[in-house]
Amino acid sequence: MFKIALLDDYQRVAMSSAPWAGLPAQCQVEAFHDFLGEEDALAKRLADFDCVMALRERTLFPRSLLERLPKLKFLPTAGMRNAAIDMEAATELGILVCGTAGISESTAELTWGLILSVLRHIPQEHQLTMQGQWQHTLGVGLKGKTLGLLGLGKIGGMVAAVGKAFGMNLIAWSQNLTDERAAECGAKRVDKDTLCREADVLTIHTVLSDRTRGLLAARELGLMKPTAVLVNSSRGPIVNEQALAAALRNKAIAGAGLDVYGQEPLPKENHFTSLDNVVLTPHLGYVTQEVYQLFYGVTCENIKNYLAGNYERALNPEVLDKLRPR
Repeated sequence: MFKIALLDDYQRVAMSSAPWAGLPAQCQVEAFHDFLGEEDALAKRLADFDCVMALRERTLFPRSLLERLPKLKFLPTAGMRNAAIDMEAATELGILVCGTAGISESTAELTWGLILSVLRHIPQEHQLTMQGQWQHTLGVGLKGKTLGLLGLGKIGGMVAAVGKAFGMNLIAWSQNLTDERAAECGAKRVDKDTLCREADVLTIHTVLSDRTRGLLAARELGLMKPTAVLVNSSRGPIVNEQALAAALRNKAIAGAGLDVYGQEPLPKENHFTSLDNVVLTPHLGYVTQEVYQLFYGVTCENIKNYLAGNYERALNPEVLDKLRPR
């Protein structure tokens, strides 16, 4: 028997998102719908599984956990990068990690949902309308405003294109941004302080790394206009959450739209859940039917390939000469 665990299936859609029945007969697939953040409980749950699918970075796989899973041979992940997996430990232990493609458009689309929700107070007005009340807030338009893009890669470029269509002025900064890339997206490259000072909407589209962790802290937030809003659909720790919560609480900035957090799932008692000038979503950037079908479908294919001795899409190919026996 080859036992496969599908983790963090919050919406209970994993089993219907891929043709698991087409796997070899020795495969047994089980989906788990809850999140286990405590390592002892997670190690106990996964002790008998040969294969565990990590759905993005919802569950952490540090060395300490991997060492407690001697039966684990194959750790497929959704996407071609997963900062939650200790790749060095996986390789040392003979555990193969494989990835899938992704769809960037879904995160860019959600970014604009957050921007419009914050500026036009859509969640608040929806709730008030459901209660029989009418027009309590005054929204802010986008035309002529400045869109500041912290990161101008694939997703940032898509967000920039929509901002341009709305008639916004575009400015951008990241450590590696060039004038040529900025111009290609219709933006002007500026320094980080100028980005913070001039943006009416500051949106984050850079990868979390040692260089970007805490990139926006109290000093940078203090440069922003009191009428500006911050949107983060990238990774929570890029922004210092305590500093952001203070800025929102003190109305130093007008609002924020957040899809990502330092701790996920977001605890009920959190910096942001008591604030009235934030729109919070539960890391929905990649959560669409199309993305899930791709993630689960390619993972199913990766499992078939692994069992056949085909290690396509390996993220740690250096492990191939010391794989745990299938």
